[in-house]
Amino acid sequence: MAGNEWISGYLDAILDSGAGSNDAKVEAQKLGADKDALTAAKYFVNEVTGHDDAALYRTWIKASATKYPQERGNRMEYLCWRIWHIARKKKQMEWEDAQRMAQRHLERQRGAKEAMDEMSCEDLSEGEKETKPELTPIAEGIEIPISKIDDPAGAPSPSQKVGKKLYIVLISLHGLVRGDSMELGRDSDTGGQVKYVVELARALALMPEVYRVDLLTRQICDPAVDSDYGEPTEMLTAGSYDEDSEPGQSAGAYIVRIPCGPREKYIRKELLWPYIQEFVDGALAHILHMAQVLGDQIAGGESVWPHVIHGHYADAGDSACLLSGALNVPMVLTGHSLGRNKLEQLLTQGRESHGKINAHYKIMRRIEAEELSLDTAELVITSTRQEIEEQWGLYDGFNVKTERALRIRARRGISCHGRYMPRMVVIAPGMDFSNVIVQDAGDVVDDVDSLAFTNSDGTSTTPVSPRAEPPIWSEVMRFFTNPHKPMILALARPDPKKNITTLLQAFGETRALRDLANLTLIMGNRDDIDNMSGGNAEVLVQVLKLIDKYDLYGQVAYPKHHKQPDVPEIYRLAAKTKGVFINPALVEPFGLTLIEAAAHGLPMVATKNGGPVDIQKVLSNGILVDPHNPKEISDALLKLVADRNLWTECRKNGLKNIHLYSWPEHCRTYLSKIAQCRMRHPQWQNDNFVEDNNDAESQGDSLRDIRDISIRLSLDGDKLTSAHSRSPADLLKAIEKYGGRDSNGDSAKALKSMKSGFKPDDCSPDSIRRSASGMSEKNNGVYYNSKIASLRRRKKLIVIAVDSYDSSGQPNDMALRVIKSAMKGARNDIGARTTGLILSTALSVKEAVNMLSSGGISVHEFDCLIVSSGSELYYPSSGEDAGSDLHVDADYDSHIDYRWGGEGLRKTLATIFTPEQDGSRKAERAVSEDEERFNSHCLAYKVLRPEQALTVDEVRRRLRQRGLRCHVMYCQNETRMHVIPLLASRSQALRYLFVRWGLDVANMFVIVGETGDTDHEELLSGTHKTVVVKGAVTSGCDKLLRVSSNYARGDVAPAEGPYISAAENVDDIGAAMKRFS
Repeated sequence: MAGNEWISGYLDAILDSGAGSNDAKVEAQKLGADKDALTAAKYFVNEVTGHDDAALYRTWIKASATKYPQERGNRMEYLCWRIWHIARKKKQMEWEDAQRMAQRHLERQRGAKEAMDEMSCEDLSEGEKETKPELTPIAEGIEIPISKIDDPAGAPSPSQKVGKKLYIVLISLHGLVRGDSMELGRDSDTGGQVKYVVELARALALMPEVYRVDLLTRQICDPAVDSDYGEPTEMLTAGSYDEDSEPGQSAGAYIVRIPCGPREKYIRKELLWPYIQEFVDGALAHILHMAQVLGDQIAGGESVWPHVIHGHYADAGDSACLLSGALNVPMVLTGHSLGRNKLEQLLTQGRESHGKINAHYKIMRRIEAEELSLDTAELVITSTRQEIEEQWGLYDGFNVKTERALRIRARRGISCHGRYMPRMVVIAPGMDFSNVIVQDAGDVVDDVDSLAFTNSDGTSTTPVSPRAEPPIWSEVMRFFTNPHKPMILALARPDPKKNITTLLQAFGETRALRDLANLTLIMGNRDDIDNMSGGNAEVLVQVLKLIDKYDLYGQVAYPKHHKQPDVPEIYRLAAKTKGVFINPALVEPFGLTLIEAAAHGLPMVATKNGGPVDIQKVLSNGILVDPHNPKEISDALLKLVADRNLWTECRKNGLKNIHLYSWPEHCRTYLSKIAQCRMRHPQWQNDNFVEDNNDAESQGDSLRDIRDISIRLSLDGDKLTSAHSRSPADLLKAIEKYGGRDSNGDSAKALKSMKSGFKPDDCSPDSIRRSASGMSEKNNGVYYNSKIASLRRRKKLIVIAVDSYDSSGQPNDMALRVIKSAMKGARNDIGARTTGLILSTALSVKEAVNMLSSGGISVHEFDCLIVSSGSELYYPSSGEDAGSDLHVDADYDSHIDYRWGGEGLRKTLATIFTPEQDGSRKAERAVSEDEERFNSHCLAYKVLRPEQALTVDEVRRRLRQRGLRCHVMYCQNETRMHVIPLLASRSQALRYLFVRWGLDVANMFVIVGETGDTDHEELLSGTHKTVVVKGAVTSGCDKLLRVSSNYARGDVAPAEGPYISAAENVDDIGAAMKRFS
């Protein structure tokens, strides 16, 4: 067929450039194909456009090798159409990506500008605007002295030893985690992060200030993996100890494995998202138990809460958010790798659409987890400054300039109007040098052939006797014609971004470098290139072609296999030959291999993009290069290989300063940074909140067994619209005003002078009287009332959270039917006396009481009311006071007040909800304030036009860009919207009850509909038993939750599992609960 030469040339150009032209269609028509052939070509194009470039290349090879000319011509014509279509699609994707990035950039700029304008319009001083010299020490943080473990003079005194009580929780959820014989590289989830967190846990436990470190991960009982991963607990180290004391009974570092997800299946990290809450509930139970155990051992019976909860990667960050919120302790985050950065790289490659990337990597769910982590974290630890500015800077929840301004304002005591951004610090990863052997170091330590580091921080060395050559040496050297030449070593997986092909090009085109040195490429493990993933296989094929192109046989080694213990030996081999280590990656987030190479005495050549810049500043042991410039790479390598004096100087510098990357140094810096986190342990930490069953039963027998009593305060005229609720101290002052305590410190006189508060038959907002938990000077404990005593005896709780409303947003008959059916199920339960009821709803307390009254249900049937979407908790009175009061949980008010924006948030929402004018046409609001439903931690809005209202993720995105953190929820059949604190939600309220009163989430039965408010999906997952009542809710708020291109409900909660049961109708609720037993 005529034109085959043109087609071949066209295909060559397309495959080389990665782009196409619209002229392809015209040129293809010039080939003289008839109508049927053209139709077949179009069909072929439509069928195969999903294939990647590697598949295209292989197809082209097969097509060009076809024996018969006409068949070859037809195939080549089809392939021409196919490439033209994909090239056009790539250009379209690039244009859409550019538009999306530009729009996002403009929105983030506008959000940051509005935040700065709102803060500066009132109280931003000129001095504050011009204090750039002060920014550096603030960003670095205030160093808090911590005794050095290597300095005898800095050893802790006996009085300091008493203070060694830090309990630190680390979380690394995915992968195969164990202390010894780590299977690094077994899969994409078991890599450097696993090694990092295990070594970090060990190193922290050896610090004098730390008593215990728990590394929480997932328990895996899959027969396909080692049984070690199914063990609930694994000790890493027994902890540090001084000469005069032994480690405590529970001291040290431990891997604690929490069951979640499929019991006997090891699944990749992208499939773990629905089981995050299940993991959190198991972790919460463990931490509560350890708080008591450690309290008994080192704190005289007072609970020892985690000093910080540190999440590693997005999934663990999500888990740490929920744990931090439930326990009210600071959260720390290390991202390791970030979803937005990965998404941009994948989109730039143009091989897959946004939808396909999201479907495979669950990338939007990962990004939202990272945004949530920024919402909650007090401290974010990064490896380099580049990670802060160029990677975290892509997120809505972080802006370098805004964070800097907020830090200055907070330091000077100036209001931030509810805005907050986490503090980011650079702490380089540590390394264990105890097993590092530096070969042939006569130029560093005279008259010895080799030396080894004798301690873990790399501060001292000692000579060691020569060892036999390891097998990996012969495996590498068999490639070389002259194995005695210096070795240029590159150690990276065959990924395009690692830029191995440019290194080969630089080596092949520089004759002097080829004459002086050999090149070793350690590119992971492989059996058959055809069985590798497309990107890796493509790089390896290119490597082989370049070796052939430059005739590098005998000068380049590329072994197929190596084991993890072989890596140090490969470094030793390169150092023995006076070689150089190179990392030519396009961008390197940190560069741990550079640290490892320096520890073995190897100078480096590294990319100037990313972490190597910081490493070079510290070690000063090499040269930084532009990874896109082959000549610059070859010149740097030639300079180090040819100049013996420079090589020696770089080697000495690396060995001299390598201790700065040791684990003890890392831990000292780490502890100094987390010491600055604001301690916000639970206000009731002196209360023995988890009691054994006998004590709980004896408490319920008589109110005289309760040492503390309830205090009810009337806040007459308070419409609860302030940004902050009254503190327990304010309430105690009010007690003294109304009568004070008697001679024994009790508050009987105060109680007599004040009547019980909110009466169900008087539901006006001004009549709501709030009782608060204060601290008794005599007992130093938390006040109880009789309802709390009975609540703590509950062995089972039925939580009714069915969001059934009519079109006006009012509860319908189905809501009452569900409540009555659940109450019937509770009464018919075998343990009815110890079964309690909780109502969880978006209704205000007034509306909830009115709803129950309309159905003839007494509010005192319930142990607790979770109202206003989880922004308030009320306990009905019982015993002698039955029928009189509802008492708000002031501890919960204090608990959720963290990062609550209050009036500043309200003003910003008014701006966001103000519609933009469209020309002369007046735009109408989609939502408006509903002040009657406001409370101290809930901003309520009426939804006037649901079809025009912003989705939850859009509102949250705009608030994050302005530094505001909260929960946004549409409720009551799309007629209302609630904005509540970050730590408040109906789901989190259940975990609060677990922590506060010892009501195990695993003993809760949560009754929900098939849909509901936008927080409905949060109630589906966890270790509680979920009963989904079919037909109970006909219309919910799902459409206002997020856009279709975001993640789905299946990425938040599992559709089915051992904790989920379905009730076919309302009358089947009792039977559905029994199916769990």
